[in-house]
Amino acid sequence: MMKYKGYLGDASFDAEARIFHGIVIGLKDVITFQGTTVKELEQAFKDSINDYLMWCKQRGEKPEKTFSGNLRLRLPIDLHAELALLAASRGVSLNSLIIDRLQKST
Repeated sequence: MMKYKGYLGDASFDAEARIFHGIVIGLKDVITFQGTTVKELEQAFKDSINDYLMWCKQRGEKPEKTFSGNLRLRLPIDLHAELALLAASRGVSLNSLIIDRLQKST
């Protein structure tokens, strides 16, 4: 995983073409990059982000951000109720309970 200016890139190696290729993840816009060496790949990633930011600026648009921290999650009704009751019994918000559980599982 690569990170630059808050954007995350994921890359893989194509053995047949003998090239690394990657994509910026977490965006609706598609930003790709490639290189024949790790150094070229890292530079191409940075160049692609910089090009994207410049393109947005020229168009007067706000660049899309990767992860906002907001996640819409659909739960089965019974699980939602069970977690809400557990959170209430612990004196914490449902959001805090879920974050705590997720952090412990990673």
